[in-house]
Amino acid sequence: MGKELGRGEFGITHQCFDIETGEAFACKKISKAKLRTEIDVEDVRREVEIMKHLPKHPNIVRFREAFEDKEAVYLVMELCHGGELFDRIVAKGHYTERAAAHVIKTILEIVKVCHEHGVIHRDLKPENFLFADESETAPIKAIDFGLSIFYEPETEEGIAHAIIKGSIDFERDPWPKVSEDAKDLVKSMLDPNPYSRMTVQEVLEHRWIQNWEHVPNVNLGEFVKTRIMQFSLMSKFKKKVLRVVADNLPNEEIHAITQMFNMMDTDDTGDLTFEELRDGLLKIGHSVADPDVKMLMDAADVDGNGTLNCEEFVTMAVHLRKTSYDEHLSDAFHYFDKNQSGYIELEELQEAFHDDFGPNNDQVIRDIMRDVDLDKDGRISFQEFKAMMVTGMDWKMGSRQYSRALLNAVSMKIIRQSGQLK
Repeated sequence: MGKELGRGEFGITHQCFDIETGEAFACKKISKAKLRTEIDVEDVRREVEIMKHLPKHPNIVRFREAFEDKEAVYLVMELCHGGELFDRIVAKGHYTERAAAHVIKTILEIVKVCHEHGVIHRDLKPENFLFADESETAPIKAIDFGLSIFYEPETEEGIAHAIIKGSIDFERDPWPKVSEDAKDLVKSMLDPNPYSRMTVQEVLEHRWIQNWEHVPNVNLGEFVKTRIMQFSLMSKFKKKVLRVVADNLPNEEIHAITQMFNMMDTDDTGDLTFEELRDGLLKIGHSVADPDVKMLMDAADVDGNGTLNCEEFVTMAVHLRKTSYDEHLSDAFHYFDKNQSGYIELEELQEAFHDDFGPNNDQVIRDIMRDVDLDKDGRISFQEFKAMMVTGMDWKMGSRQYSRALLNAVSMKIIRQSGQLK
């Protein structure tokens, strides 16, 4: 089938060829063994429908055909040789505001086309934009419509996704180098009020987008590349914290969560189906939309059988029970605060991450410290520690990697305490 191009939630994308013409395509192979539930099947079916539904566009990857055999479903698409937007930004080692304006303008035009055809992408990130070829002027193309959904354009229901409250620090590098027009656009796009927030069309009409060719071509320095790399570093810190939180869950709390699981398991099979989880969440006061229930199941369903066993359910419950989670953050904080000074200091972080990064980890630790230390006093307070964990950790939108890391830690504790759960 050709060389491997990438791995996704359900399958692997390979390069393949048309035998008659020799033309190369990207072929996403989705193993039927992974399509264990009707929801999984519907996800793939919807992805195909959406790609067929979208018009031919220079900045949307072109869908060619879908077919299947006994083992897998295959999605054949246009092959993009230029690699990910994420990788090109990192490879450059620097970035300019003008380049950013050009890319953002293109992404907004893609979003507008999707919305006009009743589609919300729902997974816009640098990894999901590929360059058509390796040239500097290659167009970028949106890919991966696996999380996309249809909606009614007339009502625009679902477009105004939630934006959490917060503030933007325009004093921090590289913002002092960025134009006032760019700052104005960012503030307008992040308006928490969906009714006053700019629409896609209004953003496209903003002077920073309209005049992108005249935007300052000033090098924003190494910060953009460094910032992208820091996301992976921060995830390591958060996952380590989650392991500590899981290990400190008291036996009584695990027992209480187990009782909740038994209440939801209405057919007494020892596993929760999608329907049982959805209905059970409603019983305990969480009215959760089907796509979000699916996200929760995917996050905790480590063995991939389409249901949640008790150990997997405990992980999800920790995300839901925020009060308990916050209480255990204090325990995790003290784990890192070895000298009990009330602050996590640089040396303590270095000690905690010795096994993860090795002895020569000074720069990595300093990067983490700089991100978490909001008041810049050279140490991490509990409030700063808590703010780090809260950011991006909402149970609806939390990354699957965090859920899976927590699951591994919780499962080990449950195994050790299994006698008390019977």
